[in-house]
Amino acid sequence: MARGKARLPPRWFIKTFWHVHRRIVRASRGRRGLWPARPGKWGALWLTTTGRRSGEPRSVIIGYFEDGPNLVSMAMNGWGVAEPAWWLNLQADPQAVVELAGGIRRGVLGRAAVGEERERLWRRWRELDKNLDSYAARRPRETAVVVLEPANEPRVGPVSPIAIETVDPRGSRTVTR
Repeated sequence: MARGKARLPPRWFIKTFWHVHRRIVRASRGRRGLWPARPGKWGALWLTTTGRRSGEPRSVIIGYFEDGPNLVSMAMNGWGVAEPAWWLNLQADPQAVVELAGGIRRGVLGRAAVGEERERLWRRWRELDKNLDSYAARRPRETAVVVLEPANEPRVGPVSPIAIETVDPRGSRTVTR
C-alpha cells in the first residue's frame, strides 16, 4: 500500500455531497447525475438493494467500471471505517437493480471478488484512481471489490424503467424500451 495518506475532504462535506447528488438524480429521474464508465474513467450508477432489516428498497449512487458484462464497484463508504449499508444489504440478498446513464435498468447479482479476480480488479481500480491504496489504508479492514453480475431475468426496481437491458448466459444484450 502507499505510504502517505491521500487527502480527503471532511466527512461532513462527503455526506452533504452524497445527499445533494441523490437529490439531483431523483429530481431529474436519472437524466443527470449518472454517467457511463469510459476508458480510463469510472462511471456512476444507481443501485437499489433490499434492506436487510426492513425488506424495503434502498438506493445509493456508487462508482463503477465495466469488466465484460459485469459492473465492478468497491464497498468503501467514502473511505469511512464502517461498511456501507448497500454492501451489507447485498450480502444478505444479492439480488439488486442498477440504473445506468440513459435510464437503462437491469437486474444484477452482487458478490465479493476473491483471490486473483480481486487482485486483477483492484489493479484496474488503481489505474482509475492513483490514490486508491492510500485511501484504502484509512480503513481497518480490506475493502471489498464488489462484482455486479447480470441476473438471468430482468428485475424492475421500484420506479418504472425507461429501458431494461437483459443479458443472457452467453453475454448477448437486449434493450427493451
